[in-house]
Amino acid sequence: MKRSRTMALVLMGSSPLWLTACGSTEPTLEEGLYTSVAECAQQTGDRNSCESAFAAAEKAHQEQAPRYASRKDCEAEHGEGQCEEGSRERSSSFMPILTGYMMGRMMSGSNVTGLQSSPAFRNKYGGWERPAQAGERGMYRGGAPGRTAATPIYMQPNQKPTISRGGFGGDSDRRSSGG
Repeated sequence: MKRSRTMALVLMGSSPLWLTACGSTEPTLEEGLYTSVAECAQQTGDRNSCESAFAAAEKAHQEQAPRYASRKDCEAEHGEGQCEEGSRERSSSFMPILTGYMMGRMMSGSNVTGLQSSPAFRNKYGGWERPAQAGERGMYRGGAPGRTAATPIYMQPNQKPTISRGGFGGDSDRRSSGG
């Protein structure tokens, strides 16, 4: 066999290894808590995703935020001056003010391949919370017309996003499977 032909076969056989080494195919999730679109854009460098996530969080806040029968009940959980009147299905109720939002970006290399967001609000102790998602444990709020659950957020606002491997729900999949 000629040397050039042997070299061509070796190169063809090793090309998948070279391609694999050039880029990670495993998706990553970048997640952060932000108090404004400007803070989000400063930390992520992606103003478009920040604006889209904030708009989705505003809409979700109207639908998912804990509801209380009175301002007094709401302020007992979220602090004085931290509640606003909201209406849903012709019944008046009170809910915490939207004071931030969570943004999660699914990344493949430097490309955004998915975007999730969630409204965030403060509790009476100054901590952060968000509406609990389906199947997620949360704290039920007394006095809430729809008994909405909220779950704590354990990250500081306006920081560089945290990065995890495996994509949206990767951690919950490991927890639910016992792994």
